[in-house]
Amino acid sequence: MCTSIIEIVRAEGMAKRGDQWFPLKQTVVAYDHARHAPLGDVITLDFYNTGLGAEARAGVELTLETAKELRAALDRAIAAADFEEAEVRGKGAVLSLVRAA
Repeated sequence: MCTSIIEIVRAEGMAKRGDQWFPLKQTVVAYDHARHAPLGDVITLDFYNTGLGAEARAGVELTLETAKELRAALDRAIAAADFEEAEVRGKGAVLSLVRAA
């Protein structure tokens, strides 16, 4: 059964495939059958630059549980980075993951 769960977002950064780095233009996040991993349905992350041809793609297939753990790690890292950026810019941000006692 195909899930048709697909999200496409603009991407700015770099990805590596083999020994070549390429600039990113978009990321596709999907939930569907694994194409390469010996798993059932997976969260697939595809990082693309279609302007550079088919070789400008880096893909990852993750179990749903692994994707949830990755999301949580990203949330923590982003919150810490936001705090760090606010400190550097003197905005005095409050880290949202820390609760007052």
